[in-house]
Amino acid sequence: MSNPLKILSIDGGGIRGIIPATVLVEVERLTGRPVAETFDIVAGTSTGGILALALTLPSESSRPAWSARDLVSLYEREGPSIFSRSLHHKIHSAGGLLDERYPSDGLEGAFDEYFGDARLRDALCDVLVTAYEIEQRTTFFFKSASARADERDDYAMRDAALATSAAPTYFQPVKVERGSGRPYLALVDGGVFANNPAMCAYAEALKRDAGTRARGAGAEVLLVSLGTGELTRRLAWERAKDWGLLAWAKPILDVVFDGVGDATDHHLAQLLGRDESYYRFQTELDAASDDMDDASEGNLQRLKQEAEGLVRDNRERLEEACGKLG
Repeated sequence: MSNPLKILSIDGGGIRGIIPATVLVEVERLTGRPVAETFDIVAGTSTGGILALALTLPSESSRPAWSARDLVSLYEREGPSIFSRSLHHKIHSAGGLLDERYPSDGLEGAFDEYFGDARLRDALCDVLVTAYEIEQRTTFFFKSASARADERDDYAMRDAALATSAAPTYFQPVKVERGSGRPYLALVDGGVFANNPAMCAYAEALKRDAGTRARGAGAEVLLVSLGTGELTRRLAWERAKDWGLLAWAKPILDVVFDGVGDATDHHLAQLLGRDESYYRFQTELDAASDDMDDASEGNLQRLKQEAEGLVRDNRERLEEACGKLG
């Protein structure tokens, strides 16, 4: 593989995004470069979309505004306020049964601080972020390549971050104005169809390079995919067989997100060859909670420990992948 197209894909998973952020601290250390200068395409869903946008956001000096280490701090500092709610909101939403579980104020405040007025066209490398349009019932992709080609597709990074992280039942759908007489977008978390966006990123790479290297399935790519921790809590048949709509309301999202991610991993391993052109870094959550909204100090510490264990247990594979990244 002489000069592969280098792709980074980051899963969704709420507060568990601290896991891929921690892995990327090691990737930046091993390569000696920031993510935006290492990869040609960075894709993300939900919390992975936030990371993708933040890691490709330029500073005034046209260098990356945020390092992976900065974003680990984002989860530690902003997570507790993002996943918090007043007593009034708890009562009004009936614990999330009648309204979204969390107000969007925490997300909006954090994204205003981290993204400012930046737009997709400003990204330092190609970025792709997933969302789902609920009124038209169709997938939607925020893409910097599209933003540079057509100003009508140039959205604010903060809006893309809000949309991709608007997980149903957790946060309200996001209304994004399009201007030029076009209808607005009503968007929710892209995890409903691509919690692991690696296949979306691979398809984008083939499309992007169609005129040069990517002529069919033989395109030269190197794809690094980062998970946010495998869900390990069993859904026992004895209990689940009697569940109705209410009982399934929370676990169904976890089942969909996890199942779609595993299927994507399987398909890409078959297409590209595991640990050849495709590297997947994922860990089982043994000590940490798999709840995407558990931003307690104790769980954040446990999630970091899980991530550090992932790096330690996959040291050789990480070094091999980073060696290929050049």
